Amino acid sequence: MRTLKRWQLATGLLLVASLGAGSSIAASTCEAPVAVQVLGSGGPEAQQERASAGYLLWLEGKARVLVDLGGGSFARYGASSARFADLDLIALTHLHADHATDLPALLKSGYFSPRSRALPIAGPTGGGDYPDLESYLQGLLAAQTGAFGYLAGYLDGSDGLVRLERHTLEADSQEPIPVLETDDYRVSAIGVTHGPVPALAYRIDVGDQRIVFSGDLNGDDPWFVDFARDADLLIMDHAVPEQAGAIAARLHALPSEIAEIAKTAGVKHLVLSHLMRRSERALDDSLARIRAVYPGALSVASDLDCFGLEPRGR
Repeated sequence: MRTLKRWQLATGLLLVASLGAGSSIAASTCEAPVAVQVLGSGGPEAQQERASAGYLLWLEGKARVLVDLGGGSFARYGASSARFADLDLIALTHLHADHATDLPALLKSGYFSPRSRALPIAGPTGGGDYPDLESYLQGLLAAQTGAFGYLAGYLDGSDGLVRLERHTLEADSQEPIPVLETDDYRVSAIGVTHGPVPALAYRIDVGDQRIVFSGDLNGDDPWFVDFARDADLLIMDHAVPEQAGAIAARLHALPSEIAEIAKTAGVKHLVLSHLMRRSERALDDSLARIRAVYPGALSVASDLDCFGLEPRGR
């Protein structure tokens, strides 16, 4: 009996400790008029402090654009205090699990939102083993056959759900593709090379401020440099070290390539995200390589970080 009581006491203490540790992921709202918040700074591995890829654009205290929503990012989305009703766009760079898995969870949460307007969602064309955006959404949401068919109302706006306004974007495009334009900002996309995976990068122009999300790319696309030119903030995926093998380098940009892209594009602030254990182990080496080439501001993302932007000229 004493052993049992000691075990119960120890378990209770562990529970309290774990709850206390969990408080490090606290509610966090970006307060700058224009800001990007990192929901997930990790990749496809299970990492204690990093959810998979996800980002929010905040304008005047409202989360307006969601870029990717990989595993764990939905919980960070909740911690961010973002509201489903405020979103103007969901932009998926590609359909790997670490960039799109939490989409059904977000859509389920929308059932409890007062939102009444359609929700635009953008994603790539398909190829090889990868469906296009429309096929992906049908596989998730189609009545009878979809994995989450009870959410089929998102396809046509029925059952009290808002309609997903689908935009399938050409992943082979080397020219910017207009995605969304509002009174406050413009969103465009461009195709990037991520091995055999159809993939997109996104750019958001808010007045004279420019934000670019690379998504996963291997650094072989000169048109991406033009796409990112003069960016105030470039969120660049850093998944591999300089010594990466051929397969990994076919999928992801090396640190030296990241540095050249940021330097050539004249990026003002480079943020490294999508870190994996292999890139974290070599992070000091990678940062040294990047700083040797790229003269601008350099940051390493953590979950729920906010990066505020100031209008140019201030």
